[in-house]
Amino acid sequence: MVRNLNVESIRHALIYALAALFFSLLPWRPAAAVDVPTLYTAQVAMDKESDNPREDAYRAALAEIIGRVSGFELSNNPAAIDEMFPVPAAYVIQFRPGQNDSLWVSFDDKAIERVLRANGETVWGRERPLTLVWLAVDWGGGEREIIAAGEPERSQQEGRSIDRNRLLRERLLEIAQQRGLPIAFPLLDTMDLQGVTFSDIWGGFDDRIVDASRRYDADSILIGRIRPSSSQQNRWTYLFGMVERTWTGPPEGVVGQIADLLAAEFAVGGDAPLERVALNISGIENVNAYGSVQALLSGVNLIEHYKISAVSGDVVSYEVDVRGGAERLRRALRFAGLLETDASSGMRGFDDTPMLDFFYAANDKMTRPPNVF
Repeated sequence: MVRNLNVESIRHALIYALAALFFSLLPWRPAAAVDVPTLYTAQVAMDKESDNPREDAYRAALAEIIGRVSGFELSNNPAAIDEMFPVPAAYVIQFRPGQNDSLWVSFDDKAIERVLRANGETVWGRERPLTLVWLAVDWGGGEREIIAAGEPERSQQEGRSIDRNRLLRERLLEIAQQRGLPIAFPLLDTMDLQGVTFSDIWGGFDDRIVDASRRYDADSILIGRIRPSSSQQNRWTYLFGMVERTWTGPPEGVVGQIADLLAAEFAVGGDAPLERVALNISGIENVNAYGSVQALLSGVNLIEHYKISAVSGDVVSYEVDVRGGAERLRRALRFAGLLETDASSGMRGFDDTPMLDFFYAANDKMTRPPNVF
């Protein structure tokens, strides 16, 4: 038994080490990951029997938007929403009729964010982590497959399997869109299939999945095992940074838990105090690197303002005003692709401001699969 425990500990240590390598090799990207252009749009049903069907649809769409941006606790509190947004139509930019008596609505993102922040509510911006989903499905009767980003080439007899694959993928994409969570599926091309098999996913060989995921421009990995024809619960593993989480249950619940987890990490409270941080970034060796770092800092939702305080060689020093303090900024910059150094560990600036040191390394872009929400 002791030997088994040691083997299991070694296996988990290997997975964590590979996960750390995976995330350290992620390319730089401006802001915190993927821009979600549909974050402030929603399509909702219109109640034709209502006295004000369009106004009611605006209110329902606004609640859905607030759920993505500020959390489901607030979106399920209509009294609070009515108090902050007494006239939802005032925040509508565009609308158009949809299918089946629905209404598509687009809202003014800046105006909504201002109201939420003014009322001390949290705001999670458009730039969000991309989650790569490896989903193994046991349909029963010996039919097993991994859900791909596109439609695989199959024989005419396998058309039913293609439909099931597509419907399951579209269901997960729809659930993720409702929560404002960008997800993508692997291409399952020759390179993927050489590295990962159905048995690897089903058997929990997560180290192989982490290794195969390096080619994708993703920030976290969700591994699912589903058996629709069985009463057995779905099993999920979520890898983000150096943390591994396991869940059971339907996709809706798992996607919701991931959205809540990431919102807690990256959403910023409107009443969070501003703190000045001294930030040194090395590795800025040319104009392109300088422009990339400037764009990166401009895209970090926590940062209210920053300016250059000094330049020495390949090191640019900044004064940064950030909401949530130095620790939140440290996590955000790590996530954005900068590598932290320990040059100023525990040090503070001349005016007693906390100091952070990071290194910028330009990397080639990795492959991003299609069907990204």
